Amino acid sequence: MFPARPAQTSAQAPWQSRILAQIAITVFTLLAGAAASAQGVQYRVAIDAPRPIEKLLEDNLDLLRWQDNPRLDLEQLQRLVKATPEQAKVLIATEGYYSPRVTAGLDTGGGTPVARILVELGEPVQVGDVELVLKGFDPVGGAKPFNGADLRQRWSMPVGARFRQADWEAAKRNLLRQVMQARYPRAQLVESSATVDPETRRALLRVVLDSGPEARFGALRIEGLKRYSPSIINNLNTIRRGEEYSEAALQSLQARLQDTGYFSGVEVSTDMADSLDADIEALTDEQKAIPKPPPENPVTLPVMVRVTENKQRNVSVGLGVSSNTGYRAQVAYDDLNVHGLRMKSNIIMETKRQTARADFYFPTTPQGHNDSFGAGFERNDLQGEVTSVSTLAVRRAWGTPLLERSLTLQYLAELRKLDGQPDRSSKSVPLTWSFTKRALDSLLQPTKGYVFNVQVGGALLPLLTDERFIRASTRFIDYRPLGASSTLVLRAEAGMLASSKKAGVPEAFLFRAGGDQSVRGYGYQQLGVQDGDAIVGGRYLLTGSAEYQYWFKPPWGVAFFVDAGNAADNFHDLKPKAGYGIGGRWRSPVGPINVDVAYGQAVKSARLHFSLGFTF
Repeated sequence: MFPARPAQTSAQAPWQSRILAQIAITVFTLLAGAAASAQGVQYRVAIDAPRPIEKLLEDNLDLLRWQDNPRLDLEQLQRLVKATPEQAKVLIATEGYYSPRVTAGLDTGGGTPVARILVELGEPVQVGDVELVLKGFDPVGGAKPFNGADLRQRWSMPVGARFRQADWEAAKRNLLRQVMQARYPRAQLVESSATVDPETRRALLRVVLDSGPEARFGALRIEGLKRYSPSIINNLNTIRRGEEYSEAALQSLQARLQDTGYFSGVEVSTDMADSLDADIEALTDEQKAIPKPPPENPVTLPVMVRVTENKQRNVSVGLGVSSNTGYRAQVAYDDLNVHGLRMKSNIIMETKRQTARADFYFPTTPQGHNDSFGAGFERNDLQGEVTSVSTLAVRRAWGTPLLERSLTLQYLAELRKLDGQPDRSSKSVPLTWSFTKRALDSLLQPTKGYVFNVQVGGALLPLLTDERFIRASTRFIDYRPLGASSTLVLRAEAGMLASSKKAGVPEAFLFRAGGDQSVRGYGYQQLGVQDGDAIVGGRYLLTGSAEYQYWFKPPWGVAFFVDAGNAADNFHDLKPKAGYGIGGRWRSPVGPINVDVAYGQAVKSARLHFSLGFTF
């Protein structure tokens, strides 16, 4: 056995402690270094360049893409900084600057390294010459020659313009697009080049465009019809066989079909399968040895209409509220095939108005006429007067949403009740012609343009008519942009009725003012002729409005407005009553929402008005 050595053991303990401490420090240092390596080197990037170039470099430089990468060390960062000038020059060249001075360096003097990039753009390269070569545009069969001069004038990258890569690509696309829209849908770019001389800072452009064969419309082909008659589509088709191809004609037919209500989806195009299959077959190995016949010119392209039908029957319910007519509950029932006709019906219950109506629509005729007939009942309780009117109507409408016309023949039987007076009944058979012109940048959210409507009609024959009359009215609204964030909206309305006496003329053909779409600050239809304790319609109407809208944070805006107008039985009694106020605006996805607070000067009180959507 070995004797114990307590003294020696005691002497070795400090030495072993120092070894263990050194090992711990080394392990800690290695772990700290590994943690730092895992985090990667942290750095900032400072770019001194004009803002568009700065944004371009921020979005595309590797130096920015690798920022905050945990695997990037200092040596890799230095390599990135060194490669930055050449990468930046390639990017800047796409903006037309082919001789920029770009310097990059890494500043490690502070706590966090800073990669600094300095850009001096120099002079841009400009378009020195443009050569547009048009091949195959010779007319066929006596057709009108293609207007190549007009096409060259519309080239969007003229001599003297800065040569930007994005503009160059867009110019070629636009050129091809303009040709393909009419006559030559199979046109293609067969050559394009841009020769840039950085020393002279000039770019020489060359584009060769091949028209391909002319195209004419062929027969109409329909896919997707199951429930409804093909006449719905055939009657709306104004494209005739043999006409020159036009993309606008296809889009117009598609829009007309979408507006019918019969279809949830419509696609109108030309069927190029036959002509393309012939091209592919001529290029197969089996056919290469056979001389290829010249392509058909002009080529005939059938018109293909693909539709997805709407459900035949549809029921919808809704709740709402209006500052004009109060709370509303509504039920609507539509049937798209009632003995070949389309039916639309609804029942609307409002605080001040109740209506029930059903209309039947014939398919649009080949001449573009939309004929309909229907019946309805309406009860109004407004300003102390209660009216109940039953109507039968036949109507013909034609045109487009931009230029709409209609002719309506009605039979009306009306009962009027005023407190303290005997009931009055009247009947009438008026004929009314209406004309509406729309020139707006958007039918849903207009910001520029105008709408004009005029209606002329009356009951001139004594047949089923208590009092003969002639009536004319007009409405106008104009949107005028005042810079990028403000709009001036002007509105006017006028009307006149001529008859030997007022009694016997249905209230629906007299005039009143007041409310959301008239003179704000007054109740709905509050401005008119005083008859006892009630306000009734007058023979004349004149209103106007000016509104300034400021869009401080689109789609949010604020409006300031002044309205004025009145209705009366005599023209000299048309003393305007004013209202003015302020409102909020929101361009919602379903249309503009307006909330206004208006002060009616004549009644010395304020009212809240709100409305949804643009109606005219």
